[in-house]
Amino acid sequence: MLPHTISEIISGLRDKQFSSREITQDYLARIKRLNPELNCFITVTEDLALSQAEQADARLNAGQTSVLNGVPLAHKDVFCTEGVTTTCGSRMLEKFVPPYESTVTRKFIDAGAVTLGKTNMDEFAMGSSNENSYFGPVRNPWDTERAPGGSSGGSAAAVAAGLCAAATGTDTGGSIRQPAAFCGLTGLKPTYGRVSRLGMVAFASSLDQGGPFARTAEDAALLLNVMAGHDPMDSTSALNPTEDYTSALAQPLAGVTIGLPKEYFSNQLNAEVEKALQEAIKVYESLGASFKEVSLPHTELSVPAYYVIAPAECSTNLSRFDGVRYGHRCENPKDLEDLYQRSRSEGFGDEVKRRILIGTYALSAGYYDAYYRQAQKIRRLIKNDFVSALNEVDALLCPTTPDVAFRLGEKTSDPVQMYLEDIFTIPASLAGLPALGLPCGFKGGLPVGMQLIGNYFTEARLLNLGHQYQLNTDWHKRSPALGE
Repeated sequence: MLPHTISEIISGLRDKQFSSREITQDYLARIKRLNPELNCFITVTEDLALSQAEQADARLNAGQTSVLNGVPLAHKDVFCTEGVTTTCGSRMLEKFVPPYESTVTRKFIDAGAVTLGKTNMDEFAMGSSNENSYFGPVRNPWDTERAPGGSSGGSAAAVAAGLCAAATGTDTGGSIRQPAAFCGLTGLKPTYGRVSRLGMVAFASSLDQGGPFARTAEDAALLLNVMAGHDPMDSTSALNPTEDYTSALAQPLAGVTIGLPKEYFSNQLNAEVEKALQEAIKVYESLGASFKEVSLPHTELSVPAYYVIAPAECSTNLSRFDGVRYGHRCENPKDLEDLYQRSRSEGFGDEVKRRILIGTYALSAGYYDAYYRQAQKIRRLIKNDFVSALNEVDALLCPTTPDVAFRLGEKTSDPVQMYLEDIFTIPASLAGLPALGLPCGFKGGLPVGMQLIGNYFTEARLLNLGHQYQLNTDWHKRSPALGE
């Protein structure tokens, strides 16, 4: 039986209960057995993982320590990894082998972690269900007929199914928090700029943010300790100093005030999901926290504003993939125009094409002021709402998703309904705030997620709130059966 958490793996390695090679082999065997059904991984780096595990064992035997020495992890296939294919879930980058390492994955290598492989994702991180991958949909390990959430669904499903100890993901409008909710995990979207974006294939540059998937808030803190920090090679990287995110986990909650945004507890929220949230509120009250109703009046404008801003940025970011400079190139083009058209038509999937068209239209002459500029004004109003609310409270508690995981194919024919799945996660993304997702119950055998949103660079407080809740509940300890 594989250890449940990173903390348990670190203890087991230190106490010589198992070696890094042994536990890496166990994870690789589990990937071989379960990945054909779940489709979590696009690339499994078996030889690299075993080599890194042996090096970790050698360091351990020599008495050398590093934060995550010998811990097997997986990375979303949006992070460039030197010498390892990085597809971004797209035919456009199907054969792309980066000549360099992203800052995030480099930091994990330097911390001694083992790379098991690259996880499946919605193409170029565009999606809420992980059904938009060129490599096929990922299946939710709690119910393989349901979506794991997107776009980091491969990472979330891999952690939930026990195919890795933890994984990286990226969150543009909710792509860490929504899959964490659907798969019963703890997922953190840090403050925009807290984690370097260097080597992370861009979707929407003003929103994309890397973060960890783990089973517990304590594990997420261990991972953030490695991921966070200023990167001089990334102009959007924050200069704010980092801290030890594990040091505040044990802090008591007496005197903490948590806000409940009334717009998030609307009729869009499923009754059983709301009931689970009310039970979570009682747990926090028993720990000494108090609650206060707050208002975020521009919440309903967040989804339309996001689906102007994010496609506008994606239309410019993805213009480089033209078959000449980067990406898939069509066979035997008639002329240059044919080369551009067919390379992009063959390389991109339907959802990516839809967003490129929306974004190009929003940025075009005559429509920029009507759509893009208005969306940016709304973004400012949403940010101001959060600033005002978080002046009154230490953090906000709200749902992550309106309901639990939906069935594969259920929403693919209606993009608007799919986009509304992110209605509770997009506002914090537009404001650039940190937000922690964690499990708080079950509905019909499927995990229910809640979300804690904090002020800028208060990741330590959010992880403290998550850890204290998990010390007093067991939702995070449950695992899908998977025929075992």
